Amino acid sequence: MANKRNIIIYLICAIGVLLPAKLSAQSDAQFSQYYEVPSYFNPSAIGQTDFLRIRGGMRMQWVGIDGAPRDFVGTADMPLKLLGKRFAIGVLFDTGKTGLYNSLNAGVQLGYSRKLLGGSLSAGIQIGFFDQGFKGSEVYIPDDDDYHDSTDDGLPTQDVHGTALDLAAGLWYTHKYFSAGISATHLTSPTVTMTTESTGSSETQHEFQFQAKRTVYFTALSNIPIENTLFELVPSVLVKSDFSFTTGEATMRCRYDKFLTFGLGYRWKDAIIATVAAEFKNIFIGYSYDYATSAIAKASSGSHEVFAGYRMKLDLSDKNRHRHKNIRIM
Repeated sequence: MANKRNIIIYLICAIGVLLPAKLSAQSDAQFSQYYEVPSYFNPSAIGQTDFLRIRGGMRMQWVGIDGAPRDFVGTADMPLKLLGKRFAIGVLFDTGKTGLYNSLNAGVQLGYSRKLLGGSLSAGIQIGFFDQGFKGSEVYIPDDDDYHDSTDDGLPTQDVHGTALDLAAGLWYTHKYFSAGISATHLTSPTVTMTTESTGSSETQHEFQFQAKRTVYFTALSNIPIENTLFELVPSVLVKSDFSFTTGEATMRCRYDKFLTFGLGYRWKDAIIATVAAEFKNIFIGYSYDYATSAIAKASSGSHEVFAGYRMKLDLSDKNRHRHKNIRIM
């Protein structure tokens, strides 16, 4: 029986054989603490508070399996007042690695909100790029492999990558008791074309393509204070679909004195999630652990995720717009 390393190698090689035909795959990273980076899934979720918010997180999925996904995400957003209207700006980037594949997704976000039905409705767009690469120089085929040929033109023998324009858009509604949003990433299903030209004069250029699937997200969050206590319940849900695969997860957290948060979550047919977080003044740190409920638990000890962040209060009032300090009395 082949060991775990060879199984992973065979899987990578099998993917490589399929490269000349256009590949389609789930392109967004999976985060158990999705509620900490809502703007990653929905560009209209930016600027929902009067703070400059910065968040960064790292996910190590399926620890113990070679080539398992590793992702890092960073987001920042802030509100703006222009011409008496409320706007917001944000940025994000996400870099990931799975086997011999690596990806980079980055974009700038713009949002606009207005009051509606006792709350506020925001619309947002994101413009950026999606970069996909494959480390062909690290492809290894064992000598006793009866299924793949090391000289197969379907396997790139050098590192290749390509970049495509990427778009996202969404709506986000915030009320006193809840927030909810719907969005779509990779709106145009961008196709990344990766090319490599052989050194031989008689050999032709090879083309490899990767297509990012359009993905729809629904997110909802709420805060439920428990009367006469310092506790509040914070339920949330995330549902996502690329029209060929749909999944969702729900989380119930309990926050004490707006300082310590702990909770449990469940991702459909995938994992049970435990999370803990702390917030002191304007600094945040959170950790979550996924225990797989599928057969993959036999090969992995679980998935780990760490998030950290900082926020700074912004003064958006008109009274300080033209206020200046006198250096003589500083």
